[in-house]
Amino acid sequence: MLLGIDVGGTSTDGVLIREGDLDGRVKHPSRTGDLTATILGVLDELLEGRDPGAVRRLVISTTLVTNLLATQNGARTALLLVPGRGLPFDFYRIAPETYFLQGNIDFRGTITEKISERQLHAVVEEIREKGIRQIAVAAKFSHRNRSMEQQIARLIRQQYPEAAVVLGSAMADRLNFPRRAATAYYSAVTAPRWHEFAAAVGEAVRQRRLQVPVEILKADGGTMPLAVSSLRPVETAYSGPAASTMGAVALSPGKENAVVIDIGGTTADIALLIVGEPLQASRGACIDGRFTHIQALALRSLALGGDSTVTGEPEKVAIAETRAGPAACFGGPAATVTDAFNCFGSMEIGTADRSERSLSGVAAEAGLTLQQCAGAVVEQVVERLQALIEEMFRQWEDEPAYKVWEIVHRRRFQMERLIGIGAAAAMVVPLLAERMGVAYTVHDAAPVANALGAAVARPTLMVHLYADTQQKRFLIDQEGIEGVIGNAAGFQLADAEEMALEHLARLAGEKGAGSYAREARIDLAEQFNMIRGWSRVGKIFQVRVQIAPGLIEEFKGVMA
Repeated sequence: MLLGIDVGGTSTDGVLIREGDLDGRVKHPSRTGDLTATILGVLDELLEGRDPGAVRRLVISTTLVTNLLATQNGARTALLLVPGRGLPFDFYRIAPETYFLQGNIDFRGTITEKISERQLHAVVEEIREKGIRQIAVAAKFSHRNRSMEQQIARLIRQQYPEAAVVLGSAMADRLNFPRRAATAYYSAVTAPRWHEFAAAVGEAVRQRRLQVPVEILKADGGTMPLAVSSLRPVETAYSGPAASTMGAVALSPGKENAVVIDIGGTTADIALLIVGEPLQASRGACIDGRFTHIQALALRSLALGGDSTVTGEPEKVAIAETRAGPAACFGGPAATVTDAFNCFGSMEIGTADRSERSLSGVAAEAGLTLQQCAGAVVEQVVERLQALIEEMFRQWEDEPAYKVWEIVHRRRFQMERLIGIGAAAAMVVPLLAERMGVAYTVHDAAPVANALGAAVARPTLMVHLYADTQQKRFLIDQEGIEGVIGNAAGFQLADAEEMALEHLARLAGEKGAGSYAREARIDLAEQFNMIRGWSRVGKIFQVRVQIAPGLIEEFKGVMA
């Protein structure tokens, strides 16, 4: 048996997969103050009457990190940067408490200017006096040489042992210093709360004596072990929307070009499937307007959900971007989008009379009849969602996979289907699909598709290899592996590709994803000649290989 749990801000959903098919589903209110109790409640209902010893896998997705970053409620964090030579330092000012240190590493990893221990000591003392216990460190070109960041971390721990230090090179060992710095910073910001969440998950598993590997869904639609997530918590940003996308893949009727729209209580999230595969964001996840090195699906969110509050103004109605609670039909305090759809289509959701009473007050304020008011809300919802999809298509056009599809097929990309996910999908997606003139699917399992997506998503892993034949060394970004190239003079691009694939297979085996290594693909393979005078003195190779997002082999599909 396989378990998937999606921990959302409003509700926590769970599914049980047995013999490859969906055999159980539950939905519980989330108790943010007691996540262990919430997860225990879901586990108990899923496993009632079943043998816990038969569970072989548990995967969890969550909006925790996404919400922390969106609300800026993460831990106060200091960011120490070593920008070296180049742009003005203020260009890199990411955090309110950003400190710049002297030092320089060139593009091949040679330290050309050492740090000042006296300067670092003064900075750390200031950070300690401010009471900041989270520190992120990033040096330009540290992905070519980690020693400077590691030296800074050692000195910080000697002077300020209570502080937690996150290194940019440990979070993302690849080019683009601003993205690496942002990744390290957001990792430090989210780490304390994530550790609490991981502990709550571990406690729930321990109490129910489940002897299973626990995995977390990442932003790229793949999974990683719970223990690894504690080292890289920011990789779980957008875990919830990624879960809905993988749930759509699991529920999709075929290998189509489709837009996935997940309509929850607070937000609507959209993603794109190209021939049934989720589109990746080539520039990484964007957080607070800054790109990072977090592998992620190309996702977008809109502050519009079934619980979005509806208010009346003279001759018009407005939909707020906030949630006051559940819909009135479920006992909530105010009229919502769900209540409007209840009145518009006689959908009999919850207690329909409550929807009518709450929306009647809004209609009176707007000077409209009840049906006019409900229709106006429905029209706004559909218009906003259509505009969001059209805007995202303009952004998706910049993604390599999107362009490749158009080149291969010699025509513009056309959406063939709209796939609805989430509890509110059944009331919104049919109207949106009709307006856009496309087919649609809202599966019976759509309300728990996030948990399903988590349960059936397979592990993902990406490895970047950098090899310099003149220096006779290679670097692997995962785990900070560095080694010597034995036959540097004869080392070719094919050798670099083989080396990257071998390291990916080994790391995949260590992380429990060895069976998927045979499906690894090469995403990037390039070489550059190093010239001195008139002669070539060596080559630099860069290779990127990955186990792409997909579904586990055990999953056989869900019956309609």
